[in-house]
Amino acid sequence: MERVLARETSSSRAFAAAIAAILVIGLCGYALLETAVRAVGQPPWLIDPQTAADRITALPAGVDPLLLGVTGAVVFAAGLFFFLNAVLPGRRARHILADPRAAVVVDDEVIASALARRARLAANVTQEQVMVVVSRRQVLVNIRPTSGVPLRETDVLDAVTEELRDMALSPMPEVRVNLASSGVIGA
Repeated sequence: MERVLARETSSSRAFAAAIAAILVIGLCGYALLETAVRAVGQPPWLIDPQTAADRITALPAGVDPLLLGVTGAVVFAAGLFFFLNAVLPGRRARHILADPRAAVVVDDEVIASALARRARLAANVTQEQVMVVVSRRQVLVNIRPTSGVPLRETDVLDAVTEELRDMALSPMPEVRVNLASSGVIGA
């Protein structure tokens, strides 16, 4: 059960691995092609492997500094992309609901919708006046109150916290309520 839940809440590294594999296969295939062409005695398709090796060892001689800088930036960005994909934890926008009989994984948007409904009912406002954002560690409830109608932040906070407790999310996010300083005209 734990493996299923971990697989459903963490993102796959397959896309980055496929890109890396395609780049390595392409580079090796090209090097093999140029080496085979040279072994047969034909002229190189793009550049002779020996000439390429000589130019790389002679860097930065004979290369425009702007081209060298752009090439270095591209290589750095690609390396940073692969490094961060390998090191950072990939997490999908999902939470686990505690259930002893089944593995239940819920999308953060579904949780946000349920919490927005609860906050809307507690604040007695319309659907357009409430926006809820759910992340791994935090639930942010933004409310624009109706002009002239008093609204207590603690009522909304208590209602949303109670709803989260009923859901029994894992990990349990912290709740923050933001009341807008300006209200909207009631209908």
